[in-house]
This record gives sequence, C-alpha cells and structure tokens, in this order.
Amino acid sequence: MQNNNRNKRIFVAGHRGLVGSAIVRALKKRGYNNILTRTHAELDLIDQAAVRAFFEREQIDEVYMAAARVGGIHANNTYPAEFIYDNMMVQSNVIHEAWRSGVQKLLFLGSSCIYPRLSEQPIKEEYLMSGSLEPTNEPYAIAKIAGIKMCESYNRQYGTDFRSVMPTNLYGPGDNYHPENSHVIPALIRRFHEAKINGAEKVTIWGTGTPRREFLFVDDMADASVHVMELDRAKYEKHTTPMLSHINVGTGEDVTIREVAEIIRKVVGFKGDIEFDTSKPDGTPRKLMDNAKLLSLGWHPGMRLGEGIKETYAHFVANVAEKEAAAQAGVRPHGLLASA
Repeated sequence: MQNNNRNKRIFVAGHRGLVGSAIVRALKKRGYNNILTRTHAELDLIDQAAVRAFFEREQIDEVYMAAARVGGIHANNTYPAEFIYDNMMVQSNVIHEAWRSGVQKLLFLGSSCIYPRLSEQPIKEEYLMSGSLEPTNEPYAIAKIAGIKMCESYNRQYGTDFRSVMPTNLYGPGDNYHPENSHVIPALIRRFHEAKINGAEKVTIWGTGTPRREFLFVDDMADASVHVMELDRAKYEKHTTPMLSHINVGTGEDVTIREVAEIIRKVVGFKGDIEFDTSKPDGTPRKLMDNAKLLSLGWHPGMRLGEGIKETYAHFVANVAEKEAAAQAGVRPHGLLASA
C-alpha cells in the first residue's frame, strides 16, 4: 500500500447519492480531510463548460466518479433515453476534464449490469462484452461499459491512472425509496413497512421470486473503493490489463428474491403473506460476481445481509418514514435531524 497524502484534494461526484455519501464517510474515516463536493444546483455535470471551469479552478488531485442516473427495472424501462444520455454525458465530462486538468487518479464506479444477461456464474471480469445484455437495463449498461472503456482509453493514450470498480447490487443508508424507481431492497423495505402500517394482508412482488441476486452493503462498497484507489499503481496494474482494467466488488454470495423478501418481512415485522406477480418480468436469472481479484488485493466485505438490512431499515424509519408521516400531518417529527 502506498503512502497516501491525507491532505490531497478529492472530488466526490454524486456525494448525495447512496454510494457517494458512503465514499465521503469512508474517506473521512481514513483521515482524508480535503474532500470537495458539489450539489447538482452548484454544478451540473451535464454542462461541459461548467465542469471544465470547475476542474480548472479547483486543482483536484483525485476523483471518485459516483454521480449517475440510477434506478430499478421500472425506471430503466420507462426512461431509457435519459439513462443512456445523462450517464454518458456526465461521465464523459468528468473523465475528460479530469484528464485536461491533470488529475492524478480517478475511480469510475460501474454496475454489475454491464455483464451479459446469461453470463456464466460467478461472473468474472473477463466476461465483459461476451454476450447480449439484459434488455430491461441495456441503455444504462451501455453507458457504464463506455465509462470503463473511456478510462482505459485515456490510460492507454495519455498515461493517466483512471481505475474502475464494478459493484454488485447495493443497499444501505441513504438509498432511494421511491415507490416505482427504486432498487429491490429499498423498494421492498418501503412496501413491507407501508403494509405493516396500513394493516395489509399481503405484499405483492414482481416476478416469480426465483432469480438470485447478490447484495452488498454500501459502506462495504465505499471501503472497497477507497482500498482500490489507495493501491500502488504497480500492484493495480499487476492484477489488471490495459483493456480489462475493471475490478468486481461483491460478497461472493447470493440469495433468491424470495429469500431477501422473507428477511425484510422479518426485520420490518410484517405479519401478512407474500404474493408473487408472475406476469411481471424477473430480469436477469442470476447475477453473482466473482470477487476473487479483489480478495487477492487484500479487501474483504464486513456486513452480513441480515444485519445490513436491519441497519438500513432503521435509517429508513428515522429519516424517510417519519419525515413523510410528519409532512402529511404538518408537524416536524420528533428527533429528526434538520439535515435529513
């Protein structure tokens, strides 16, 4: 591990999101004290001129590229143009302007959806572009693949040190709990919580419940991200190749959608039934990441799924459910932080 300067100027793009906020926590935990952040109102990453001016002005040393338009199956199916355009524009502007301004290191965060729909399991890094993508999130996946290849292309042509990590399905404090546009775990947490509050007899879930998914607690993902960034360049390049440079981040374990639904039902305390709507799409049958490369680089996940869901649900109740209930009642919830 190289000697890292804790005073370096680090820009975390997307610091208000699930991953970006966790990266900020991980950096602070490790003693980095010069972290730059910008809200969308302060800096629109789709605006190339604004991004260029920002990088020229701020003299940034490192970038964590966590800004992205994300969502579940419904959102990806409904807004494919936005998913491909916004993500392509944001990552292109940040990567290009980082190079132009002489940024030392950049970490691009992708997604496991970059891999073929029917990929051999567990999914190794070299399976990238070896088959057809899952149709429900193809635009998002194409954008993320482009981001990886952009980092590799700049490394090859300009000698930059731009790295990529591909997380599995993430969850944790700060997630998006939108009723239609959220991912599996936050969507189910909201659904089971509301069913409990409303005294519902059952909760209906899309699909058959048989697809297998791997879930990684977001603070583990952030810890892995900083770990990869802190690696000596020689060590990173020893475990990758110029045109296959991304590293999977996952737990190495998966569960069925039915199993994760049962865990969430128990954590929430919902006593009713679970019903599966088989007329709705399942998505990819299985997505389990091969995390052997990252393990060989000295990183291991720390949070078990059941404990992670407990922590996530507690955060949801305190920072989302109580806030929404108070808004409906026209009062401020007891104990709610002003920054929540």
